[in-house]
Amino acid sequence: MKIFVAVLSIGLLGIVGVANSQSFYSYRGGRDVIVSLGTGTSSYFGDLKDPGDYIDAKPNINLGAQYFFNPRLSTRIELNWFQLNGDDSDAEAEGRVVRNLSFSSNNYEVSIVGILNAFPNGRRFYQRPQFNLYGFLGVGGLYFNPKAELNGKKYALQPLATEGVEYSRFTFVVPFGAGVKYKVGPFFNIALEGGYRLTFTDYLDDVSTNYVDNSSFTNPTAAALADRRPEIGLPKLEAGHIRGNPDKNDGYFLFNLKIEFYLPPNVYSINSQNRKIKGPRRNIQRRRR
Repeated sequence: MKIFVAVLSIGLLGIVGVANSQSFYSYRGGRDVIVSLGTGTSSYFGDLKDPGDYIDAKPNINLGAQYFFNPRLSTRIELNWFQLNGDDSDAEAEGRVVRNLSFSSNNYEVSIVGILNAFPNGRRFYQRPQFNLYGFLGVGGLYFNPKAELNGKKYALQPLATEGVEYSRFTFVVPFGAGVKYKVGPFFNIALEGGYRLTFTDYLDDVSTNYVDNSSFTNPTAAALADRRPEIGLPKLEAGHIRGNPDKNDGYFLFNLKIEFYLPPNVYSINSQNRKIKGPRRNIQRRRR
């Protein structure tokens, strides 16, 4: 969580810096930067998920800052913390039930997206439409750390190399989606937003390819978590048996309810404040001369 807060601070400073540098903004109404706070559900899609099962009741929290370049186009930097999980014991297919794998994870995402609004804002921020639809597309980075429970204790799966693969716990993502926002006052919006994330990894759940020779593990915990069939009275599988599907990367979907607030200009217009301070001092110096 400390990493999440630190990256958020850097991100907010970056977006404020961008806003401060865009002096060409032609229809300034005094409030060009929006900060947002949201929460909702996160849903995982991968080898430990039933086809057609779209919504999970796992939480997420997000913080963001958004800047408008013109009446319809804006950019947003956002950080998300969310949980994902999957469990073969809940599967409908018998083949998955006997595989008996599971995972859960806390995840951290930072993203930058472009946002296109269906209807343009007015010349002043408070003249925006009562309702607006928008779509977004961007890039981001994700830190994930799948874990599994064994004998009442949770273990990080990536260091155990349960498939004999040393994958990274960081991946790039491509977020895209849509939302609707409603103006509840001059300075506030409420938004409902849904967005899917394409990832460049098949190991969000630590499951991707085939079983390896279980006797090759020197760590007994790795051996136990690589093949969990013996826990339900089944024999271990030989190397080469299918453990997952490497043909499709994992992904996830975030659905959020957000509160958006338009920041006052004196919060981020540092340069204009400095000019106001420097001006009288110069006049005083001239008078003294």
